[in-house]
Amino acid sequence: MIPWKESGLKSYMRNKNKAFHLQSQFVTIKKPSTNALNISKLAILKGNGMKAKNYRKVKGQAYTRKEYAKSSPPSKITKFTMGDSKTAFPMEAKLIALENAQVRHNALEAARIASNRILSNKLGNNYFLRIMPYPHTILRENKMIFGAHADRLQDGMRHAFGKPIATAARVKTNQPIIIIGVNEDATEIAKQALNRSKAKFPMPCRIVIEKTED
Repeated sequence: MIPWKESGLKSYMRNKNKAFHLQSQFVTIKKPSTNALNISKLAILKGNGMKAKNYRKVKGQAYTRKEYAKSSPPSKITKFTMGDSKTAFPMEAKLIALENAQVRHNALEAARIASNRILSNKLGNNYFLRIMPYPHTILRENKMIFGAHADRLQDGMRHAFGKPIATAARVKTNQPIIIIGVNEDATEIAKQALNRSKAKFPMPCRIVIEKTED
């Protein structure tokens, strides 16, 4: 312990932790973390990171010409059909959108995985699942630099063009998103799979079960 001197407030630090005596109380001063020095550097590399709900609304012209984009981000969904594609199943379960929205590629992939897991576990290979929309639209973001302190935030330029970060599919009202072909005794399983995948989309949906046309 090193006491405070009466002539003035003078502190003395030599190692990582030093205890000081001030008005019969002990105050422990710790060495500042080395990670605090790199906060601004990490913030610059990370960017601001827009939320997914900012891309839900369909507005403006679709940015789909990949030959004009400097770097087109790869789509996370690569398989659009699962199960037995050669068999003609008598029943179809459809997941239909109730509103216009933009569905990101990772939402389509999450819905495919969630519904296909239930179908494959309970039906084996006696089903056919198809993801209808394709993520053509390229989403852009204007990444801004910001620091660790509040006085170093950056607003950026208004209506900036931005750089490509992801892809999305523009879905219209009453458009089918997922179609599942099953036998008559497996309609409840198909409905359960669509209920699981419905939670992955940003817009409300409804489930329709109907017979396939011969």
